[in-house]
Amino acid sequence: MNPCLHRESLLQALVDGELDAANALALEAHVRTCAGCSEHYRLLHAVRTRLSSADLDYPAPPQLRGRIEAMIDRESQGARSGRVRPWWAGPATGWSAAGAMAAIAASLLLFQLAPLQTNSLEDQLVANHVRSLQANHLIDVATSDRHVVKPWFNGKVDFAPPVVDLADQGFALAGGRLDYADGREVAALVYRHQAHVINVFVMPARQRPLAWLAHARPTRYSIAHWSRGGLECWAVSDVEPVVLERFRSAFYARVATATG
Repeated sequence: MNPCLHRESLLQALVDGELDAANALALEAHVRTCAGCSEHYRLLHAVRTRLSSADLDYPAPPQLRGRIEAMIDRESQGARSGRVRPWWAGPATGWSAAGAMAAIAASLLLFQLAPLQTNSLEDQLVANHVRSLQANHLIDVATSDRHVVKPWFNGKVDFAPPVVDLADQGFALAGGRLDYADGREVAALVYRHQAHVINVFVMPARQRPLAWLAHARPTRYSIAHWSRGGLECWAVSDVEPVVLERFRSAFYARVATATG
């Protein structure tokens, strides 16, 4: 039984203790009523418990310690006699064994943690979208005036997010807020389409593999991505994909017209 797709990253955050009290209580209430999320939560919790109790400390064998001490003694004797041996001379096999053991330990740890890595940028933005609706923190500056929203971000982020009025296209600007994604503070523009909310996350563009950009996880949320002028925008909403694509096209065209 699978969990709700849009709650996978939130469940991981709950296990890691990263949710605020309000979101934690709301998600715990959902887990009690959803068999899929409940099973997934128990699995994540069990894996975390197993990792925290696992013995990942691999002591070096006595033979390695002896070889290293012998090498140090030879280096010391060479320094006292004026014959300093190159660093690469001596029992290189000891260092190779140490490096191999460290690599094995690291690979084992990464192998166990790999299945839990669901913190892609898309996951973060979907989680931010959901959190903004659940935690009553959708808007910091509430206005439909783009001339108020755009300067509000001055001094809060180190770039100027494009803010356009699309009410004539059926997408009314509701305001903006400061958010966090991709390891930095980003601008979030909020639009409304009928009863739906569209969050547009704006951040400086980064080089990303084309395959990564084309990747689309199954989710009930629609995600649209575009770049212009050194910035990239990610729109997230529960509207139909065709509606979000219409929004993306209208936003891009309006910015292009405004900037020439």
